[in-house]
Amino acid sequence: MASEPPFDPADPAPDTTDPREAAEPAPPDVADLKRERDELYDRFLRKSAEFENYRRRVERERREQADQAVVDILQELLIVVDDFDRALTVEPGADDGAYRKGVELIDAKLHDLLRKYKVRPFESLGVDFDPNIHQAVMHEASPDRREGEVIGELQRGYMIGDKLLRPAMVKVAKA
Repeated sequence: MASEPPFDPADPAPDTTDPREAAEPAPPDVADLKRERDELYDRFLRKSAEFENYRRRVERERREQADQAVVDILQELLIVVDDFDRALTVEPGADDGAYRKGVELIDAKLHDLLRKYKVRPFESLGVDFDPNIHQAVMHEASPDRREGEVIGELQRGYMIGDKLLRPAMVKVAKA
């Protein structure tokens, strides 16, 4: 039978604590937890306010950009209006060829302005009626045309990029 070594008072006391208990931190003080909660809540409120301010600023900037875009296009359009005003001051009976040429130049300027903003007319005559881009304002019996064919354009339609800006007002054939 094995005997235990004799007791030596100089030896340190044997460790009887569970190592798992020693690794656990002491429970935090309730006051510390409340202070930490209050700090986190304060930080949350500040971040929420910052985000709300950011959202408002972005919305305001977006409105300002849209307003500026409208102002820019209107200023360019006013140049064409000025040309029309000058054309209207020409005396009746003046050189009709020069007058027509002047109006054609104004028309070209206006179409250049539309192209600059990616606005383009689309062709409607001879195509099948499409309710997505056409607005039928008249139907006319036409035996030599197919049912639903656009046979007249009362007002031209326009696209801006791939989006419809204004539908074409058309006359549609019916059998």
